[in-house]
Amino acid sequence: MDLTLLVFLLLPVVAASHKVDLPPKVVFKMGDRRELTCSMRSCPGELKFVWTPLEDKPLFAAVKNKPTESVLIFENVTRNHENTVLCKATCGKETKQAKTTIKVYSFPRNPVISGNDGLILGEENVLTCEVSHVYPSEFLEVELLQGDTVLQAKEGEPNTDGLLISHKFKPSSADDGNAVTCRASLNMDSIPSDGMIRETSGHLSVLSAPHNVRVSGFAAVSLGSGLTLTCEAEGSPEPAFTWTALKPDGQRVEMGKLRELFVRNVSLTDTGIYRCEVSNRLGSQTADVSVVVKAPPMETIIEARPQTVLKEGESISIYCKSDRVPVERVVLRLMVDGRETELKTSVGAETTFTLDSVKLSDSGLYVCEAFNEYGRQRATLSLTVETHLLEVVLQPDGVIVAERGSGHALSCQASGCPQPTFSWRRLENLPTRGLTETIGFLSQLFLDPVELEDEGTYICEVTCGSVAESKQTEMKLFSFPTSPVLESSGPSLEGETVRLTCSVRDVFPADIFRITWMDGERELISESGTFSSRPQNLTSVLSYDIEAKDKDKSITCKVLLDIDGVPAAQAVKTSSTTLSLHYPPRGTRITVSPQVDLKEGESVSISCLSDSVPVGRVVLRRVVDAIETELKANEGAETSVILPSVDLDDSGLYVCEAFNQYGSHRDSVQVIVKTPPRNTTVEVLPSSEVQEGQNITICCNSVSFPPPAVVLRKLDSDSVIYSPDGVFQLINLTPNDTGLYQVNVTNDLGYETEIFLINVKEKRFESPPSWNDFVTAAVCLGSALALLGIVVYLWRESKKGSYDLTKCNPDTV
Repeated sequence: MDLTLLVFLLLPVVAASHKVDLPPKVVFKMGDRRELTCSMRSCPGELKFVWTPLEDKPLFAAVKNKPTESVLIFENVTRNHENTVLCKATCGKETKQAKTTIKVYSFPRNPVISGNDGLILGEENVLTCEVSHVYPSEFLEVELLQGDTVLQAKEGEPNTDGLLISHKFKPSSADDGNAVTCRASLNMDSIPSDGMIRETSGHLSVLSAPHNVRVSGFAAVSLGSGLTLTCEAEGSPEPAFTWTALKPDGQRVEMGKLRELFVRNVSLTDTGIYRCEVSNRLGSQTADVSVVVKAPPMETIIEARPQTVLKEGESISIYCKSDRVPVERVVLRLMVDGRETELKTSVGAETTFTLDSVKLSDSGLYVCEAFNEYGRQRATLSLTVETHLLEVVLQPDGVIVAERGSGHALSCQASGCPQPTFSWRRLENLPTRGLTETIGFLSQLFLDPVELEDEGTYICEVTCGSVAESKQTEMKLFSFPTSPVLESSGPSLEGETVRLTCSVRDVFPADIFRITWMDGERELISESGTFSSRPQNLTSVLSYDIEAKDKDKSITCKVLLDIDGVPAAQAVKTSSTTLSLHYPPRGTRITVSPQVDLKEGESVSISCLSDSVPVGRVVLRRVVDAIETELKANEGAETSVILPSVDLDDSGLYVCEAFNQYGSHRDSVQVIVKTPPRNTTVEVLPSSEVQEGQNITICCNSVSFPPPAVVLRKLDSDSVIYSPDGVFQLINLTPNDTGLYQVNVTNDLGYETEIFLINVKEKRFESPPSWNDFVTAAVCLGSALALLGIVVYLWRESKKGSYDLTKCNPDTV
């Protein structure tokens, strides 16, 4: 047989036996890890594969070759992976090829129905259904159904993210509670049947304004009995009730916000028209009833708007008022652990206190107390501030093992917080590469491609008010190291031992790596790795006794890869650290210029200086009555403060204190400010015009330092009275005591005088004990108590470097 004919007959057999197996089309779901295999089973010899993209973009995939096949690995499928790919297989001198088309789809979420839970009766409303994050969107079809009836249907368009459909209609009361469904279908070939259709169902809620409002109850009540009125109404959502009393004098008084109004022990001033207002967000309606009673209301009320249970950061207004007339003043206080703190006092019948951003410490019992000439009454309200119920989910969690050059995304999702704040960081403050994208409740960190320095623990921290939650995941890479990591146990004091750790992660083969510690050119220790069939971490620890001469010394860890053919720049990697010698603050001093003994109005400069390593923080304080007040604090070795015009309150002990992590050191100086008497006032109690035989108390108030001498004399007499505290008592006055009196207040720097008139009326007739007699007795008792308070007050004021005579008033004398 002719040789040419033999070759021609054998060629088809050879061609048929060398076939490339590759599916003509594949469909991948976005976010999945997928593999695409190209194989040739018939090649008896060495087989080589080549992957080539036929579209103008890279493959975005890793290649893993085996003896008879080659695998494209897609770690995290995205739109970028859509492509037409050619696989060439070479067996000996013969090359075969096949191509495939890669398609990608995304259909991750169920449809979202909105507008169904707030329909207004008789008005045009809009139902919407939204489907998002769908790809390719041109294969999407969405239907909105009520029962089995299709209300609206729409198909998607190319190059969109999803589809939104809406339906307008006027609901009737019969529609309330009916089911509504949104069904979305992605009609694309090769998608699993369980992933082609997603649907969401809900129920229609039809709302109406309040109507059929009526009030029941007895409209006439006896003095001292109870009044009960009940308000009935229909409406959806459930309406709120507000009772208002319309008084005969034109006043409008809010009585309550419950369906039933109860007034206990009514009086005449309760007579009037009581109006029940029923409202929801769709409208309101009122009903009135006329009530005749014989007693005024005596209730003091406190209200919190919008509510008494809040989350951190929300705002609230607390209203305190009383219906009793007349009301002299109302006081709002906060009670925590049995201790009351006054928040606000107002003259009149009401006051308001607003917190723009509440904190946990604002929780407690709020007390509204009203005062008038007959007594007092209080009302309480419990306010609770809660933290946000923050939950954090990090995906993927646990440990991620990745190959250098692949792409990864870390997703951190928060729930339970209206406005979460995300932050990404790595353990041990290592730098975080990659791109961060945060939208609403989701933050993602994209690492594409990952490098060796990306290995470590990643922490996603989410904060919401005072609550912070974090999740972490660890990423490990397999590759040869680029450089060692050198860690120190931290700065040390002289004589301590510092531990230095040199680590090389994921090296292979480990038995030909050597770690050498260097002090300049001097070799300290050297260690080698041991054989392992897989990558391992090599670590060497150096314990170094630090001395004063070692300050700022550089220690180097050198890693040597002992193998031929590797350039020197890649075969030897080093890492260095500088030894740090620290000490606590010392030599702290405080200086005052020009002097420590000052007059009011003079200028003074106070400076604070210290020495420490590392440089920490200096704080300048003033101490008065064992209470320290911080004036200025700086990060660094010094600080100062200038008082351009001192006054009495600037007297005290000034302390300079320096800190770092090893301790603190302080210095102090006493500053004294002096001033002549000023702001002198005189008050005569109970009055400067009294009846014969009565007593009066004269209270002199002045501010000075050193403490002044106070002298009282009558201008037409040489008699002089001295008082150490500025309080004088004149007993059993006669008409001869009528006249002008002078008070003189004097210290080393100056004096002030005040002149006033006392008029004593002659007693005309005898009368039974009057109310003034009891007032006089009360004044005398109050004066004794005031004198005791004066002594304590003067002692305290002299310690501060200022002097303020007692202030007498009807409540204290």
